[in-house]
Amino acid sequence: MARIRVKICGFTRIEDALAAAELGVDAIGLVFYPPSPRAVEVAQARRIALALPPFVTTVGLFVDAGAAAIEAVLRRVPLDLIQFHGNETPADCERLDRPYIKAIRMAEGVDLRREAERFESARGLLLDAYHPGVPGGTGKRFDWDLIPEDLPRPVILAGGLEAGNINAAIERVRPWAVDVSSGVERGKGIKDRAKMKAFLREVNDGDCT
Repeated sequence: MARIRVKICGFTRIEDALAAAELGVDAIGLVFYPPSPRAVEVAQARRIALALPPFVTTVGLFVDAGAAAIEAVLRRVPLDLIQFHGNETPADCERLDRPYIKAIRMAEGVDLRREAERFESARGLLLDAYHPGVPGGTGKRFDWDLIPEDLPRPVILAGGLEAGNINAAIERVRPWAVDVSSGVERGKGIKDRAKMKAFLREVNDGDCT
């Protein structure tokens, strides 16, 4: 099995993003969804993205945003990957002709095989907990047994992950990558270096190669 990649999402401060990069994170997430407590202004997002060292992927998270709004961000912020975290259709995701991942909220009755077929152009599917009215970042986990073992798209596991449960998550799901936000924070949008370090250490310790 390949090394488990790690994305930490919801950065609002340059120093936190640089600390994550120093600790070995693969990707950082910037939230462009104004209702989120982790939303970042475009100017600050640009400063964070430009401060990062090479080979750290910068992901922009959008929730049901129009193409014009996303393009306005892309003109100012050097994003490597778009994360669609709302009710976007495949056509919505493909319209910008940019590499993307699609978040799937694990509500009752979700057919992941069907979603993988619908979003076959996605680089991967990010599986997150479902909570009515909240697109993500709830800190809640979902039943990992709902994930089929043979999905045709890479799985990015999210939802309530932290250092104490990440080994169990990796053992059960065998994801391509994991995504954490609240599990490495001391406040919404404020990352805790010690928690990030512990999370990355546990991922590496539990990684089956």
